[in-house]
Amino acid sequence: MQATKNLCRSLIIGLQLLLKGEERMPPVGLKVRLLDISEDPLSLLYVAYRQCYSSRWAGDMREEDINGERKATFIREMMTSGHDSPLEHVKFTFAIEGVSRALTHQLVRYRMASYSQQSQRYVNMEEFNYIVPPSISGDEVLQREFVRLMDDIQQGYLNLVARFREKGIEGEKAYEDARFVLPQAAETKIVVSMNCRELLHFFAQRCCQRAQWEIRALANKMLEICRGELPPVFENGGAKCERLGYCPEGKFSCGKFPLKEEVISKKEQRSE
Repeated sequence: MQATKNLCRSLIIGLQLLLKGEERMPPVGLKVRLLDISEDPLSLLYVAYRQCYSSRWAGDMREEDINGERKATFIREMMTSGHDSPLEHVKFTFAIEGVSRALTHQLVRYRMASYSQQSQRYVNMEEFNYIVPPSISGDEVLQREFVRLMDDIQQGYLNLVARFREKGIEGEKAYEDARFVLPQAAETKIVVSMNCRELLHFFAQRCCQRAQWEIRALANKMLEICRGELPPVFENGGAKCERLGYCPEGKFSCGKFPLKEEVISKKEQRSE
């Protein structure tokens, strides 16, 4: 009797999902919110940089009455010189949602960071949302096939959870193995903390046109927030070409900036 009830429940949920159709797609797209930033980041960076060049103690320098513009100018000068290590003292923490597991698999490769991600073991994924790539959503045939696959996976997950329940296995013990069928398209939520130096590295790689479209959108949104909070550090942040003035990607260049070889060649010609 219990097995029959569980099977019926699985079928009912599956039918509800099928009837809702595209409503199962994320109701909101990419969403990024700044949760926290190091207290008084400008002053913290200022004394960290000053400590490298001063015989005085940073604890005393923190108390100096120096206006923000002077601090900002000093930090810009230090960054122009290529002195980046003090940037690691200031961190940003972001809450991110409306992204795929395919994106977070790329994101967590940045090791100088901390991550807390929504668990598919502890969170019931019976009605998971998913991210549809623009190349698919813009094509009726591809969109239809993609949604069909997501619905099939959803039903398969429900069937697995129902079968586990028949065997007296519920909650995380069922979810931890049923999740193996979930797609990389599954929507997830994650909290990310990075220091300024790692953020600049992240932006240099992921704001580039060669980066995958979804993580590029995330990087651009995070950069927008960082520029608003700490302009002296992030005003020139972004894809590598923005800072270098040339593209280091060779034959993979998008064409926005000249190639490195072209820039060097022009300089050599001018010097002759």
